[in-house]
Amino acid sequence: MKHELNIWVVGGDLRQEKLSQLLAEDGHTVHTYALGEPQDSNPALTAETSLRRIDKADCVVLPLTISNSGGLLNAPLSLSEYTLEPILDRLSPQQFLCGGRVDPEVQALARARGLTIHDYFAREELAISNAVPTAEGAVQLAMEHLPITIHGAKVLIIGFGRVGRLTAQRFQAMGARVSVAARKYDQLAWAQAMGFGGEHLSNLKGWLCGYDLIVNTVPAQVLGREELEDIKPDCLILDLASKPGGVDLGAAGALGLTVIWALSLPGKVAPVTAGAAIRDTIYNMLREIGM
Repeated sequence: MKHELNIWVVGGDLRQEKLSQLLAEDGHTVHTYALGEPQDSNPALTAETSLRRIDKADCVVLPLTISNSGGLLNAPLSLSEYTLEPILDRLSPQQFLCGGRVDPEVQALARARGLTIHDYFAREELAISNAVPTAEGAVQLAMEHLPITIHGAKVLIIGFGRVGRLTAQRFQAMGARVSVAARKYDQLAWAQAMGFGGEHLSNLKGWLCGYDLIVNTVPAQVLGREELEDIKPDCLILDLASKPGGVDLGAAGALGLTVIWALSLPGKVAPVTAGAAIRDTIYNMLREIGM
């Protein structure tokens, strides 16, 4: 990878703000747009009010996620709204363009302009790095909202992928009695080998009544009305899954259950760590194309 690149960080939240600071500290010339005023006095970091110089960029980093409803750039730190299409209009195929959680609509807008958006959120190394603050964020939420200690609590983790595994380990380390529900038999075997109780995901109904905390990591509805009816009223449900989530929120509300749908935890509980993980992933992508 070239020692010094001209990088634009366009839109985003605290993760992208920290990303821009880290890139500048690494010696790159960094421009931010739709990201508010920089919190760093590094002379290599410039907050831009227009896209006039974006054609000079070697690399353009879009946020995670890229666009909100209505075709707007995801830019929660900015006081203004920005439509995504005019930003894409200013870019060229020669620039390395990346963003997080690229949906088909955004990819189609880019493709119509001869652009390819490389999805850093789809990278395995970033998924693993993000699983750590997600798991820690789940522990934080549980401690804030449960009336009991984690030690001794009966905890069910639904799903045993990256996030499920790390979350189960952290609750176990704090003295919780942890069980795992998973679809794949090899995941159940791993859960049992690591000292967790295990049950197949298809058998949830009928054995949920004893848990103090249920943490879902599966991005598909696994807790519908029938499953929720088994859960005791004072059980806390944390849904860590991305959209559409894993809990029937309407049914849960009707039953008086407490559900916290904790989206984008890395950016909320550990934006510095999350920003560093995005930086490292982008560096890996740039090295792979010889930039």
